[in-house]
Amino acid sequence: MKQFMDQDFLLSTDTAKWLYHDVAAKLPIIDYHCHINPQEIAEDRKFDNIAEVWLGGDHYKWRLMRACGTTEDKVTGDADGRTKFREFAKAMPQIIGNPIHHWSHLELQRGFGIYEPLCEENADEIYDKCNEILKGYSAREFMKKFDVRAIGTTDDPIDDLRWHKMLAEDETFEPLVLPTFRPDKAVAIDKVEFVGYIGKLGEVVGRELKSAEDVAAALLERIDYFASVGARFADHGLDYCMYADPNKDVVEAAFAKVMNGEAITKDEVDAYKTYITLACAKKYAELDWVMQIHFGVLRNTNKPMFAKLGADIGCDAVNSKSGVENVAPLLNAFLENEGFPKVVLYSLNPADNTSIITMMGCFQGGGVAGKLQHGSAWWVNDNLPGMKQQLTDLALNGVLGRFVGMLTDSRSFLSYTRHEYFRRILCDVIGNWVESGQYPNDKKMLTKLVEDICYNNTNNFFRFGK
Repeated sequence: MKQFMDQDFLLSTDTAKWLYHDVAAKLPIIDYHCHINPQEIAEDRKFDNIAEVWLGGDHYKWRLMRACGTTEDKVTGDADGRTKFREFAKAMPQIIGNPIHHWSHLELQRGFGIYEPLCEENADEIYDKCNEILKGYSAREFMKKFDVRAIGTTDDPIDDLRWHKMLAEDETFEPLVLPTFRPDKAVAIDKVEFVGYIGKLGEVVGRELKSAEDVAAALLERIDYFASVGARFADHGLDYCMYADPNKDVVEAAFAKVMNGEAITKDEVDAYKTYITLACAKKYAELDWVMQIHFGVLRNTNKPMFAKLGADIGCDAVNSKSGVENVAPLLNAFLENEGFPKVVLYSLNPADNTSIITMMGCFQGGGVAGKLQHGSAWWVNDNLPGMKQQLTDLALNGVLGRFVGMLTDSRSFLSYTRHEYFRRILCDVIGNWVESGQYPNDKKMLTKLVEDICYNNTNNFFRFGK
């Protein structure tokens, strides 16, 4: 019987063990999509207790705690850190098979040197030990510990990016912390917050936005501002991938109706969203930015919880109507609009993998290797079978050797261990192909393959230059 999460965790062949320990484990980390608050890095935040760095903002863990019977005051409420940690520890033995069980123990092992499985009985002891170790760590120290070379945060167009500027000017801090342009609130004309947000965007650019054309122009202006602070990529988060003819008259009429408090049809919604998305994509192409598109999400499904606590609290789910069939017409529109940037496509619905990858193959070319990417198994899919499936689907229908690898999509400075989780799975998948005779047992080729997927491709694709 294998020991729980030992040094060869998830590595089932000799080739996998060699690839991970001698190649993948030694590579630094580039986390090109996360939700880390740049202010915490700029101010080098210190954490008072493990619950702050471990449970604060982690909706993955919150969902599980609620499912195990924890009341909300001990999840997102005003209960003290020890109480919240005890509740999560109580849940841990019950979540067998869930990636949180693996991630959490990897974080304890790599962050704190604790190899004992967490449970209710040892919660206080582990809480105290982690807190003692935390006294010697800060946000920057965690990034240094995990050898993080660069990250991409997630930032609203109206953000002044003051913390990114501060970090760029700090000669004592080496990792790149680059902003990511996230224009969702200006695109989502069907959300109740839209009208108020357009007013805020207008204030930032110094003029009233009276039309969809005005909104597009304001976003392009903010893209230039982001670029001046070092941004090289954008991220569009969509409930579903949409496409509708972006007829100017239809788009402007839809915008005017919404700003006047009138309802519009789904076709009008999609026409506006397509219009704004095309305008942004063309600008990204001009700047050689990467455009990430996340879709396939049912957001804020629990309305009373949303009203009480807001978004990103663990009440989102997979959207079976992801709109994956609209990926091809949207990409065609990029081409026809002469604005086709490098693109990374993610769907929260794993059933979309093959569809996305095969559509990508229809639009590759132009002398740019891997111009279109299938994003790493995302959110509910970044688990053992989900990652294996994504890697296998990409290998079967695309080019795995050009893949840009893993991201954390996290708000925690301990989540860099998810790169280790991914790398172990990648090495195991490749190792099995080698030892079953499906790929040559050539150490030079294998080393380059793993180094590229884990680091080099990401570095080059996103132009981190590290």
